[in-house]
Amino acid sequence: MVDPSRGPFCVLVGGAGWAFELTVSEARAFQQLASGLQRQLASLADQLMPEEQIGLELERDLAPGSLWMELEGQPNCWCLRFVLSPAPGTRSVEAGWSCQASPAITAALADLALP
Repeated sequence: MVDPSRGPFCVLVGGAGWAFELTVSEARAFQQLASGLQRQLASLADQLMPEEQIGLELERDLAPGSLWMELEGQPNCWCLRFVLSPAPGTRSVEAGWSCQASPAITAALADLALP
C-alpha cells in the first residue's frame, strides 16, 4: 500500500504477523532486488535438477544503509527474505515471506506504483 500523505515512510509492506513502512527509495530497492532475483532464478531453472535447491542473493546500497535480499528454493517453490539496514540510529528490519507468499509479494512489488 502506498500513501504519500504518511510522509517519508509511505509504503507499507508485511507478511504473516508483521508489517513495517518503507521510504520510496527503499520500496524501489525492494522492487528491483525481488524482480532481479526472480529473473536470475528463471534463467537458471532449466539447469537445476528437480530436487535441487538454489540460493541467490542481491544487495543494494541505500546511502546510507543497505538492503540485502535472498531467494531460496526451487523454480516452482521459493522463499524471499531480506535484511533492511538503513542509516545508523534508525529502524532495521529482518523478515521474509513463505514459499506460498513470495511469488505474490514479488508480483505486487512489480505492480506497485510509486510516486
